[in-house]
Amino acid sequence: MTLPDAPLDRLNAIMARLRDPETGCPWDLEQSFQTIAPYTLEEAYEVADAIQRGDMADLKSELGDLLFQVVFHARMAEEQGLFAFDDVAAAMADKLVRRHPHVFGDETPHADAVSQKARWEDIKAAERKERAQHGVLDDVPVALPALARAAKLTKRAARVGFDWPSTDEVFDKLEEEAAELKVEIASGDLETVREEVGDLLFVLANLARKLGVEPEDALSAANAKFIRRFHHIEAELARDGRTPDQSDLAEMDALWNAAKAIDKTAT
Repeated sequence: MTLPDAPLDRLNAIMARLRDPETGCPWDLEQSFQTIAPYTLEEAYEVADAIQRGDMADLKSELGDLLFQVVFHARMAEEQGLFAFDDVAAAMADKLVRRHPHVFGDETPHADAVSQKARWEDIKAAERKERAQHGVLDDVPVALPALARAAKLTKRAARVGFDWPSTDEVFDKLEEEAAELKVEIASGDLETVREEVGDLLFVLANLARKLGVEPEDALSAANAKFIRRFHHIEAELARDGRTPDQSDLAEMDALWNAAKAIDKTAT
């Protein structure tokens, strides 16, 4: 089989060959939208990870993996007579032109990015209305990470006035939810405890949104900080030929505080 020279055409031709019922790959032939979707999410996270690490060589590779996911889904859709890769690209191009009337039309650009983003949201709202999605929250993706989805849900609600006036009220709500959680913990009702933990996390996501902080990014940074400091504990214990399970909480807490001090010095 001779493959086209143009990279995108070549990639689509390879995908078609992988899905060929006679000569394709058995694994690729077995896949469906449902089985491939988790890989699509995984590749998107790997793109974000490469960006966070500042590894541009890896980013190029991960973007290729993510592009392949688009090609895979488009090929399966084409086989079912739904749409093809060119339709996906055309729909995206049309959407970008439609949502940037200040660039591709006669609309005057807004003075700043915040105002322009608000105009973008207005255009998206009009698109939802045309698709008969009349609810403010109708198209917030279910597959988003829960904290990110919580922030997006509250942002949508805030656009129509359903929001606390300031962060003071959010902190009051945090205290209320924390108190309710303590009561349920004391009751021993694990299902209600789960619900109250969810309520507390939702309020925290709302607080992050009001502060202009992406909760997923903030938690990712906290995870990285925890790993860095725990590695310090492991490294210090290793000097004595020990591991964390051969230490105790008091010693590890002291080492943790030392790691915190190192972080503060570094900043």
